[in-house]
Amino acid sequence: MSDSFKTIKAPATGLYKEKGSKFLSFIYPVENEAEVQEMVNQLKKTYHDARHHCYAYVLGKEMDYFRANDDGEPHHSAGDPILGQLRSNELTQSLIVVVRYFGGTKLGKGGLVQAYKTAAAEAIASGEIITKTLTTALTITFDYEAMDQVMHTISRHELKIAHQDFGNSCRIQLECRENLREELKALFKGIPSLKILT
Repeated sequence: MSDSFKTIKAPATGLYKEKGSKFLSFIYPVENEAEVQEMVNQLKKTYHDARHHCYAYVLGKEMDYFRANDDGEPHHSAGDPILGQLRSNELTQSLIVVVRYFGGTKLGKGGLVQAYKTAAAEAIASGEIITKTLTTALTITFDYEAMDQVMHTISRHELKIAHQDFGNSCRIQLECRENLREELKALFKGIPSLKILT
């Protein structure tokens, strides 16, 4: 099972025009539904004179939590094409909102699908897709005599030290890749005096 996923590095924007209608697109990295709602509400305030604020988002490393919203456009003509762009780029923890200013000419359902799809693609293209790795904390304590062995293991496996405390005994909180956790626990168990707390 993979412990990494693709997402957008930072907010980005795109623009698509069709028969007088303007489609402004915005992509954001998001952590949860509350952030999604906050971004959508913010854009509704900023572009309050626009006719539609359609969006889609995907959450979870397995991309298993998602939603598409047509915001008054014909059923499946806006949210689904936006969601399709997130999925085809394998993006999760991401939100795309497309704000539409109506230009007076109706585009028809097929035209709308194409316009929302293209606008979403423009936002993705102007952003930077990154791969994030899921990490987990591993806290260990050990006696000073084991310091060299512990530090050697940490550097050999390129582990990140999140916090360290050297009082009467040594305590280090490490950040490690989620799918290496059990392997590391087994490595550390071979070091005398070392205890794994989490």
